[in-house]
Amino acid sequence: MKETCLIIAGEKSGEEHAMSFITEMKAKKPELHFFGVGGDSLKNEGVEILFHLDEFSTWGVSEAVSKLPFYLNSSKVILEKVKDYQCRSAILIDFQTFNLKLAEKLFHLGVNVQYYVAPQAWAWKSWRTKNLARYVDTLYCIIPFEKRWFQERGVSKTISVNHPLKFHYEKYLKDYRREETISSDSPVNLLVLPGSRDNEVKRILPVFMNAALKQQKSKGIEIRLILVQSKSVNVELFKPYLSYFDEIFSDDDLVTAMKKSHICLAASGTVTLATALFSLPTIVGYAGGLLNTFIYENFISYRGFISLANIVHEREVFKELIAERFSSFNVEKELDKLLSEPSYYQDKVKTLNHTLKLISGDDIDVPATLLNKVEEAYES
Repeated sequence: MKETCLIIAGEKSGEEHAMSFITEMKAKKPELHFFGVGGDSLKNEGVEILFHLDEFSTWGVSEAVSKLPFYLNSSKVILEKVKDYQCRSAILIDFQTFNLKLAEKLFHLGVNVQYYVAPQAWAWKSWRTKNLARYVDTLYCIIPFEKRWFQERGVSKTISVNHPLKFHYEKYLKDYRREETISSDSPVNLLVLPGSRDNEVKRILPVFMNAALKQQKSKGIEIRLILVQSKSVNVELFKPYLSYFDEIFSDDDLVTAMKKSHICLAASGTVTLATALFSLPTIVGYAGGLLNTFIYENFISYRGFISLANIVHEREVFKELIAERFSSFNVEKELDKLLSEPSYYQDKVKTLNHTLKLISGDDIDVPATLLNKVEEAYES
């Protein structure tokens, strides 16, 4: 029987997780055939793409609801392919609502399920731990406290792994150390990261720009604006603001932009952990649509941190301005504090210097562990 492995990476971040282990898995076992959901990077690794991740990814609850028929149909297609291949192993990456339902169906087909990147059950829908314990062979956690949290709730086979951003950025951090103070003799570089989706940029960029431009006018120091322009965002959304920026980078040059910047304004997302790794004090903003805000305020009990940097540090290292608190006034207020109070800025840099250590997992070989699970599934 030909050995196959289903892989589901329904978002770009999920594909980045997959790239931290799939190349080595294929090198060790070239005949293993991967198929499922992913993007161009996985396709270039030889994965048979049933659905491109661009079709899968959504922003917010309202968009996810509108795509429900697509998700139901794609699940059927995936399961039919699993049956056709007589597939016995699966690696499901993040994308929790879709993947948890799929995990149950795969379990009943006799498929061994490895769940990579634990769903945030500690934030909402904690009852999902019961489904994980029943339908998933092994759960892989990328946030330090999660392993203990899930094990205490009955998910016994839980492994803590290095966060993929460690895999991605470690080589750039090897000889890098941020200055703990901003020199008064040189301009302040303010980095703007307004998001990687059109809806994010529409809501977030205008607020960031209003705050940044007000600070430029009111401060007695030179503030240079730097933009990282995501290739996945419609360029028309940036055009009204491009003339205000002193430098513009593509998302391929994010490391360069972070290293040369002193402060950052960022949309909530994985990128906030990247800025934390580079010890870059950041103000985090998030503005959802009316429906998303209503659902968050009325149906989700979690009121903890939402930015990965704060979740990892278990304290507010980055100021979070969410929903109604996300305004140019509040962004400007925090920006002024970072610029005016050297000790406040210095404390943040010192705390952020520990980020890399905090996202280190158990001392295991992830590609070898996953490959062993695949082989065991076909031996049983």
